[in-house]
Amino acid sequence: MNVNNGSKMLVRRIGFMPIWILLAGMAVTIITLAQSDVPFAVPTAPQKVLDNGPLHAEIYLPNAANGFYRGTRFDWSGVVGKLTYGGHNYYGPWFDDTDPKVGDWVYRDAKIVAGPCSAMTGPAEEFTVMGFDEAPAGGTFVKIGVGVLRKPDDAKYDHYRVYEIVQGAEWKIKTTGTSIEFEQQVLDKTSGLGYDYRKTIRLMPGAPQMAIEHSLQNTGTKDIQTRVYDHNFLVLDHQTTGPDFTIQVPFEIKPARPVDATVGNTVGGKISYIRPLEGGERFSVSMAGFGPNVSDYNFTIANSKVNAQVRVVGDQPLTSDSLFSTRSVVAVEPYINISVATGQQMQWKYVYTYGAAH
Repeated sequence: MNVNNGSKMLVRRIGFMPIWILLAGMAVTIITLAQSDVPFAVPTAPQKVLDNGPLHAEIYLPNAANGFYRGTRFDWSGVVGKLTYGGHNYYGPWFDDTDPKVGDWVYRDAKIVAGPCSAMTGPAEEFTVMGFDEAPAGGTFVKIGVGVLRKPDDAKYDHYRVYEIVQGAEWKIKTTGTSIEFEQQVLDKTSGLGYDYRKTIRLMPGAPQMAIEHSLQNTGTKDIQTRVYDHNFLVLDHQTTGPDFTIQVPFEIKPARPVDATVGNTVGGKISYIRPLEGGERFSVSMAGFGPNVSDYNFTIANSKVNAQVRVVGDQPLTSDSLFSTRSVVAVEPYINISVATGQQMQWKYVYTYGAAH
Protein backbone atom coordinates (compact mmCIF):
# COMPACT_ATOMS: atom_id res chain seq x y z
CA MET A 1 0.00 0.00 0.00
CA ASN A 2 1.32 3.44 -0.86
CA VAL A 3 0.59 6.79 0.72
CA ASN A 4 -1.49 8.87 -1.64
CA ASN A 5 -3.10 12.18 -0.80
CA GLY A 6 -5.15 12.36 -3.99
CA SER A 7 -8.15 14.61 -3.81
CA LYS A 8 -10.39 12.90 -6.35
CA MET A 9 -12.82 11.67 -3.74
CA LEU A 10 -16.30 12.60 -4.98
CA VAL A 11 -18.84 9.90 -5.72
CA ARG A 12 -22.49 9.89 -6.66
CA ARG A 13 -24.71 6.92 -6.11
CA ILE A 14 -28.41 6.63 -6.86
CA GLY A 15 -30.79 3.85 -5.92
CA PHE A 16 -33.41 2.77 -3.42
CA MET A 17 -33.73 1.99 0.24
CA PRO A 18 -33.21 -1.60 1.50
CA ILE A 19 -36.15 -4.04 1.13
CA TRP A 20 -36.43 -6.88 3.63
CA ILE A 21 -38.06 -10.13 2.70
CA LEU A 22 -38.60 -13.32 4.71
CA LEU A 23 -38.55 -16.41 2.50
CA ALA A 24 -38.87 -20.08 3.49
CA GLY A 25 -37.66 -19.48 7.04
CA MET A 26 -34.46 -17.83 5.80
CA ALA A 27 -33.74 -14.11 6.02
CA VAL A 28 -33.23 -12.69 2.53
CA THR A 29 -32.18 -9.08 2.06
CA ILE A 30 -32.15 -7.17 -1.21
CA ILE A 31 -29.96 -4.08 -0.94
CA THR A 32 -29.69 -1.51 -3.69
CA LEU A 33 -27.67 1.66 -3.94
CA ALA A 34 -28.95 4.72 -2.14
CA GLN A 35 -28.05 8.39 -2.35
CA SER A 36 -24.65 8.86 -0.70
CA ASP A 37 -21.88 11.41 -0.42
CA VAL A 38 -18.20 10.64 0.06
CA PRO A 39 -17.98 7.11 1.53
CA PHE A 40 -16.59 6.52 5.00
CA ALA A 41 -16.22 3.55 7.31
CA VAL A 42 -19.31 3.61 9.55
CA PRO A 43 -18.94 1.98 13.01
CA THR A 44 -22.73 1.56 13.47
CA ALA A 45 -23.30 0.01 10.05
CA PRO A 46 -25.86 -2.79 9.48
CA GLN A 47 -24.46 -6.21 10.21
CA LYS A 48 -25.27 -9.88 10.73
CA VAL A 49 -23.99 -11.98 13.63
CA LEU A 50 -22.81 -15.55 13.01
CA ASP A 51 -22.03 -18.00 15.82
CA ASN A 52 -21.14 -21.69 15.74
CA GLY A 53 -20.14 -22.01 19.41
CA PRO A 54 -16.36 -21.69 19.16
CA LEU A 55 -16.48 -18.68 16.82
CA HIS A 56 -18.48 -15.48 17.03
CA ALA A 57 -18.37 -13.27 13.93
CA GLU A 58 -19.94 -9.93 13.02
CA ILE A 59 -20.36 -9.41 9.26
CA TYR A 60 -21.09 -5.99 7.82
CA LEU A 61 -23.76 -5.81 5.10
CA PRO A 62 -23.20 -3.89 1.84
CA ASN A 63 -25.26 -0.72 1.94
CA ALA A 64 -24.50 2.53 0.09
CA ALA A 65 -26.43 4.71 2.55
CA ASN A 66 -24.75 3.65 5.80
CA GLY A 67 -22.63 0.57 5.14
CA PHE A 68 -19.27 0.21 6.87
CA TYR A 69 -17.43 0.21 3.53
CA ARG A 70 -18.51 2.34 0.57
CA GLY A 71 -15.29 2.83 -1.36
CA THR A 72 -14.62 1.43 -4.82
CA ARG A 73 -11.46 -0.56 -4.11
CA PHE A 74 -12.57 -3.63 -2.17
CA ASP A 75 -15.36 -6.15 -2.67
CA TRP A 76 -18.35 -4.92 -0.66
CA SER A 77 -19.46 -8.39 0.43
CA GLY A 78 -18.32 -10.48 3.38
CA VAL A 79 -16.70 -7.69 5.41
CA VAL A 80 -15.74 -9.25 8.76
CA GLY A 81 -15.87 -6.52 11.39
CA LYS A 82 -15.13 -8.79 14.35
CA LEU A 83 -14.29 -12.43 14.99
CA THR A 84 -13.61 -13.87 18.42
CA TYR A 85 -12.29 -17.24 19.56
CA GLY A 86 -10.88 -18.34 22.90
CA GLY A 87 -11.04 -14.84 24.34
CA HIS A 88 -9.17 -13.29 21.39
CA ASN A 89 -10.45 -10.88 18.73
CA TYR A 90 -8.84 -11.15 15.31
CA TYR A 91 -10.42 -8.33 13.26
CA GLY A 92 -11.43 -4.71 13.49
CA PRO A 93 -10.34 -1.33 12.12
CA TRP A 94 -6.55 -1.01 11.73
CA PHE A 95 -6.90 2.77 11.38
CA ASP A 96 -7.77 5.42 13.96
CA ASP A 97 -9.69 7.81 11.73
CA THR A 98 -10.79 8.42 8.12
CA ASP A 99 -10.44 11.42 5.83
CA PRO A 100 -11.98 11.78 2.33
CA LYS A 101 -8.94 13.79 1.21
CA VAL A 102 -6.58 10.87 1.89
CA GLY A 103 -5.94 8.31 -0.84
CA ASP A 104 -4.47 5.25 0.92
CA TRP A 105 -3.44 6.21 4.47
CA VAL A 106 -1.26 8.71 6.29
CA TYR A 107 0.18 9.12 9.77
CA ARG A 108 -1.11 12.37 11.25
CA ASP A 109 -1.27 13.68 14.83
CA ALA A 110 -0.17 10.28 16.21
CA LYS A 111 -3.02 8.57 14.35
CA ILE A 112 -3.28 6.30 11.32
CA VAL A 113 -5.79 8.02 9.03
CA ALA A 114 -7.22 6.00 6.14
CA GLY A 115 -8.89 7.19 2.98
CA PRO A 116 -12.36 5.91 2.00
CA CYS A 117 -11.02 3.26 -0.36
CA SER A 118 -8.60 1.73 2.17
CA ALA A 119 -10.69 2.01 5.36
CA MET A 120 -11.54 -1.68 5.39
CA THR A 121 -11.42 -4.49 7.93
CA GLY A 122 -11.05 -8.27 8.08
CA PRO A 123 -10.26 -10.55 5.13
CA ALA A 124 -10.91 -7.85 2.51
CA GLU A 125 -10.79 -8.89 -1.15
CA GLU A 126 -9.94 -6.79 -4.18
CA PHE A 127 -10.31 -7.76 -7.84
CA THR A 128 -8.31 -6.06 -10.55
CA VAL A 129 -10.45 -3.95 -12.90
CA MET A 130 -11.70 -5.13 -16.29
CA GLY A 131 -12.25 -2.98 -19.35
CA PHE A 132 -10.65 0.15 -17.90
CA ASP A 133 -7.93 0.64 -20.54
CA GLU A 134 -10.38 0.05 -23.39
CA ALA A 135 -12.99 2.50 -22.07
CA PRO A 136 -12.89 6.13 -23.24
CA ALA A 137 -13.15 9.02 -20.79
CA GLY A 138 -16.78 9.02 -19.67
CA GLY A 139 -17.12 5.31 -20.49
CA THR A 140 -17.55 2.41 -18.10
CA PHE A 141 -15.46 -0.41 -16.67
CA VAL A 142 -16.10 -3.28 -14.27
CA LYS A 143 -14.80 -4.29 -10.86
CA ILE A 144 -16.17 -7.50 -9.36
CA GLY A 145 -17.72 -6.98 -5.94
CA VAL A 146 -18.26 -3.28 -6.65
CA GLY A 147 -20.02 -3.09 -10.04
CA VAL A 148 -19.94 -0.98 -13.19
CA LEU A 149 -17.90 2.19 -12.65
CA ARG A 150 -17.46 5.42 -14.61
CA LYS A 151 -14.05 6.31 -16.05
CA PRO A 152 -14.04 10.08 -15.54
CA ASP A 153 -10.95 11.03 -17.56
CA ASP A 154 -7.82 9.66 -19.23
CA ALA A 155 -5.84 9.25 -16.01
CA LYS A 156 -4.45 5.82 -15.17
CA TYR A 157 -6.55 3.61 -12.93
CA ASP A 158 -5.96 4.34 -9.25
CA HIS A 159 -7.54 2.00 -6.71
CA TYR A 160 -7.28 4.71 -4.05
CA ARG A 161 -9.56 6.94 -6.11
CA VAL A 162 -13.33 6.84 -5.59
CA TYR A 163 -15.14 6.25 -8.89
CA GLU A 164 -18.79 6.85 -9.64
CA ILE A 165 -20.80 3.64 -9.38
CA VAL A 166 -23.02 3.51 -12.45
CA GLN A 167 -24.47 0.11 -11.67
CA GLY A 168 -23.73 -1.33 -8.25
CA ALA A 169 -26.60 -3.73 -8.79
CA GLU A 170 -28.63 -5.16 -5.96
CA TRP A 171 -27.05 -7.43 -3.39
CA LYS A 172 -29.13 -10.45 -2.47
CA ILE A 173 -28.29 -11.80 0.96
CA LYS A 174 -29.28 -15.13 2.50
CA THR A 175 -28.47 -15.94 6.11
CA THR A 176 -28.52 -18.76 8.63
CA GLY A 177 -27.14 -18.75 12.16
CA THR A 178 -23.72 -19.85 10.95
CA SER A 179 -23.48 -18.59 7.35
CA ILE A 180 -24.23 -15.66 5.10
CA GLU A 181 -24.33 -15.68 1.28
CA PHE A 182 -23.99 -12.55 -0.85
CA GLU A 183 -24.96 -12.46 -4.53
CA GLN A 184 -24.30 -9.65 -7.02
CA GLN A 185 -25.42 -9.74 -10.67
CA VAL A 186 -23.83 -7.20 -13.00
CA LEU A 187 -23.96 -6.66 -16.76
CA ASP A 188 -22.16 -3.83 -18.54
CA LYS A 189 -23.70 -3.85 -22.02
CA THR A 190 -21.13 -1.37 -23.32
CA SER A 191 -18.11 -3.56 -22.57
CA GLY A 192 -19.87 -6.92 -22.79
CA LEU A 193 -18.63 -7.84 -19.31
CA GLY A 194 -21.09 -9.50 -16.99
CA TYR A 195 -21.13 -11.85 -14.04
CA ASP A 196 -23.11 -13.54 -11.28
CA TYR A 197 -20.87 -13.40 -8.21
CA ARG A 198 -21.58 -15.26 -4.98
CA LYS A 199 -19.58 -15.21 -1.76
CA THR A 200 -20.43 -17.21 1.34
CA ILE A 201 -18.95 -16.74 4.80
CA ARG A 202 -19.43 -20.03 6.64
CA LEU A 203 -18.52 -20.97 10.20
CA MET A 204 -17.76 -24.69 10.17
CA PRO A 205 -19.87 -26.84 12.53
CA GLY A 206 -18.40 -26.96 16.04
CA ALA A 207 -14.92 -25.97 14.88
CA PRO A 208 -12.78 -22.80 15.13
CA GLN A 209 -12.83 -22.53 11.33
CA MET A 210 -14.29 -20.00 8.89
CA ALA A 211 -14.58 -20.72 5.17
CA ILE A 212 -14.90 -18.03 2.52
CA GLU A 213 -16.43 -19.67 -0.56
CA HIS A 214 -16.72 -18.03 -3.99
CA SER A 215 -18.58 -18.73 -7.20
CA LEU A 216 -18.24 -16.60 -10.35
CA GLN A 217 -20.47 -17.22 -13.38
CA ASN A 218 -19.61 -15.36 -16.59
CA THR A 219 -22.90 -13.97 -17.94
CA GLY A 220 -21.33 -11.55 -20.42
CA THR A 221 -20.12 -11.84 -24.00
CA LYS A 222 -16.43 -11.45 -23.12
CA ASP A 223 -14.15 -13.76 -21.17
CA ILE A 224 -13.34 -12.68 -17.62
CA GLN A 225 -9.64 -12.24 -16.92
CA THR A 226 -8.75 -10.71 -13.57
CA ARG A 227 -6.84 -11.34 -10.36
CA VAL A 228 -8.03 -11.24 -6.77
CA TYR A 229 -6.19 -11.03 -3.48
CA ASP A 230 -7.26 -11.08 0.13
CA HIS A 231 -5.74 -8.26 2.15
CA ASN A 232 -6.26 -10.09 5.48
CA PHE A 233 -6.23 -7.12 7.85
CA LEU A 234 -5.29 -8.94 11.09
CA VAL A 235 -5.47 -6.81 14.26
CA LEU A 236 -5.11 -9.63 16.79
CA ASP A 237 -6.13 -8.25 20.21
CA HIS A 238 -4.79 -4.88 19.01
CA GLN A 239 -1.25 -6.02 19.73
CA THR A 240 1.53 -3.77 18.47
CA THR A 241 3.29 -5.29 15.47
CA GLY A 242 6.74 -6.44 16.54
CA PRO A 243 8.83 -9.42 17.73
CA ASP A 244 5.78 -11.19 19.23
CA PHE A 245 4.48 -11.75 15.68
CA THR A 246 5.79 -14.30 13.18
CA ILE A 247 4.56 -15.23 9.69
CA GLN A 248 5.17 -18.74 8.35
CA VAL A 249 4.73 -20.04 4.78
CA PRO A 250 5.55 -23.51 3.34
CA PHE A 251 8.16 -22.28 0.83
CA GLU A 252 11.54 -20.60 1.15
CA ILE A 253 10.93 -16.89 0.90
CA LYS A 254 13.06 -15.09 -1.67
CA PRO A 255 12.27 -11.38 -1.27
CA ALA A 256 11.59 -9.76 -4.62
CA ARG A 257 12.72 -6.43 -3.19
CA PRO A 258 15.17 -5.55 -0.40
CA VAL A 259 13.77 -5.99 3.11
CA ASP A 260 14.36 -3.32 5.75
CA ALA A 261 16.76 -5.26 7.98
CA THR A 262 16.41 -2.71 10.78
CA VAL A 263 12.80 -3.83 11.26
CA GLY A 264 12.55 -7.50 10.28
CA ASN A 265 13.98 -10.38 8.31
CA THR A 266 13.17 -13.61 6.47
CA VAL A 267 14.75 -17.00 7.18
CA GLY A 268 13.52 -19.96 5.17
CA GLY A 269 9.73 -19.70 5.17
CA LYS A 270 9.55 -17.44 8.24
CA ILE A 271 9.20 -13.66 8.59
CA SER A 272 10.18 -12.15 11.93
CA TYR A 273 10.26 -8.66 13.41
CA ILE A 274 13.39 -7.36 15.15
CA ARG A 275 11.61 -4.54 16.97
CA PRO A 276 8.12 -3.05 17.33
CA LEU A 277 6.85 -0.73 14.61
CA GLU A 278 6.27 2.84 15.72
CA GLY A 279 4.31 5.85 14.49
CA GLY A 280 3.75 5.68 10.75
CA GLU A 281 6.35 2.99 10.06
CA ARG A 282 5.55 0.11 7.77
CA PHE A 283 7.28 -3.16 7.08
CA SER A 284 6.66 -5.02 3.83
CA VAL A 285 7.95 -8.17 2.19
CA SER A 286 7.31 -9.06 -1.45
CA MET A 287 7.48 -12.83 -1.35
CA ALA A 288 8.86 -14.88 -4.23
CA GLY A 289 9.88 -18.51 -3.96
CA PHE A 290 6.46 -20.18 -4.14
CA GLY A 291 5.71 -22.71 -6.86
CA PRO A 292 2.71 -23.70 -9.00
CA ASN A 293 1.28 -26.05 -6.39
CA VAL A 294 -1.91 -25.23 -4.49
CA SER A 295 -0.13 -26.31 -1.31
CA ASP A 296 1.86 -23.05 -1.28
CA TYR A 297 -1.33 -21.11 -0.52
CA ASN A 298 -0.90 -21.81 3.19
CA PHE A 299 0.27 -19.28 5.75
CA THR A 300 0.13 -18.76 9.50
CA ILE A 301 0.32 -15.54 11.50
CA ALA A 302 1.03 -16.14 15.19
CA ASN A 303 1.51 -13.97 18.27
CA SER A 304 3.49 -15.53 21.12
CA LYS A 305 2.51 -12.89 23.69
CA VAL A 306 -1.23 -13.60 23.53
CA ASN A 307 -0.71 -17.22 22.42
CA ALA A 308 -3.02 -17.02 19.40
CA GLN A 309 -2.73 -17.55 15.66
CA VAL A 310 -4.66 -17.88 12.41
CA ARG A 311 -3.82 -20.27 9.58
CA VAL A 312 -5.16 -19.60 6.08
CA VAL A 313 -5.31 -22.24 3.34
CA GLY A 314 -6.52 -21.62 -0.23
CA ASP A 315 -7.44 -24.04 -3.02
CA GLN A 316 -5.83 -22.13 -5.91
CA PRO A 317 -2.12 -21.63 -6.80
CA LEU A 318 -0.52 -18.31 -5.90
CA THR A 319 0.39 -15.77 -8.55
CA SER A 320 2.05 -13.42 -6.04
CA ASP A 321 2.27 -12.99 -2.29
CA SER A 322 3.29 -10.19 0.03
CA LEU A 323 3.24 -8.92 3.60
CA PHE A 324 2.08 -5.44 4.57
CA SER A 325 2.24 -4.25 8.16
CA THR A 326 2.04 -1.13 10.28
CA ARG A 327 2.13 -0.82 14.06
CA SER A 328 -1.58 -1.77 14.09
CA VAL A 329 -1.98 -4.51 11.46
CA VAL A 330 -0.27 -7.57 10.03
CA ALA A 331 -1.62 -8.39 6.56
CA VAL A 332 -0.56 -11.22 4.26
CA GLU A 333 -1.83 -10.61 0.70
CA PRO A 334 -2.00 -13.74 -1.49
CA TYR A 335 -3.06 -13.27 -5.15
CA ILE A 336 -4.72 -15.81 -7.45
CA ASN A 337 -5.76 -15.70 -11.11
CA ILE A 338 -9.43 -15.65 -12.12
CA SER A 339 -10.16 -16.81 -15.67
CA VAL A 340 -13.74 -17.60 -16.70
CA ALA A 341 -14.87 -18.07 -20.31
CA THR A 342 -18.29 -16.86 -21.44
CA GLY A 343 -21.01 -19.08 -20.01
CA GLN A 344 -18.58 -20.84 -17.65
CA GLN A 345 -18.16 -20.77 -13.88
CA MET A 346 -15.21 -20.78 -11.46
CA GLN A 347 -15.23 -21.64 -7.77
CA TRP A 348 -12.56 -21.09 -5.13
CA LYS A 349 -12.30 -21.13 -1.35
CA TYR A 350 -10.15 -20.04 1.60
CA VAL A 351 -10.30 -21.73 5.03
CA TYR A 352 -9.28 -19.85 8.19
CA THR A 353 -8.39 -21.87 11.30
CA TYR A 354 -8.04 -20.02 14.60
CA GLY A 355 -6.27 -21.34 17.68
CA ALA A 356 -3.31 -21.21 20.04
CA ALA A 357 0.12 -20.29 18.72
CA HIS A 358 2.31 -23.34 18.07
